[in-house]
Amino acid sequence: MATRKISPSWSDVKSKLADFDRAGLLGLVQDLYAASKDNQTFLHARFGLGGDVLKPYKATIDRWLWPDVFKSQDTSVAKAKKAISDYKKAIGQPEGLAELMVFYCEQATGFSSDVGLDDESYYNALVRMFEQALKVVMGLPEGQRASFLDRLEDVRVMGHNLGWGVGDDFDDLWRRAGLGVDE
Repeated sequence: MATRKISPSWSDVKSKLADFDRAGLLGLVQDLYAASKDNQTFLHARFGLGGDVLKPYKATIDRWLWPDVFKSQDTSVAKAKKAISDYKKAIGQPEGLAELMVFYCEQATGFSSDVGLDDESYYNALVRMFEQALKVVMGLPEGQRASFLDRLEDVRVMGHNLGWGVGDDFDDLWRRAGLGVDE
């Protein structure tokens, strides 16, 4: 009878880590740091190192939501959203999360407006992100909301110039968040 090989899990890794001393653990983290730019970004964000910890996440969002069409670059909603997910895993501060989500909405509407994009799935992802951004922003202390809401208001208005009912969806979400809509 053949035995099935089961994929290792976090429990397996955790039990191996228990055998490490401090120097061994630091060496492992150093190796992980050197292994990829994503690991470096994660650790910089987690420990608050460098100037703007949001900068690499914003660069990724910008690249995948507002590609250089003259270089035949594609869009990728999944890769842009992954930047937000990666930030959430690294540090997940609500204000930073709000900033990345609002930035996502700004980039997506800006690119769509700039190039006349006609992509239903891109727009559906934009509407979902607008909804998530509103929830995160409304969950912030009242004193931190204003600038984010101003920026989302600009996105909401710009959404009326896009296709697929984006502007109407934005208005509906805006109303549901308890914010007024000027017709």
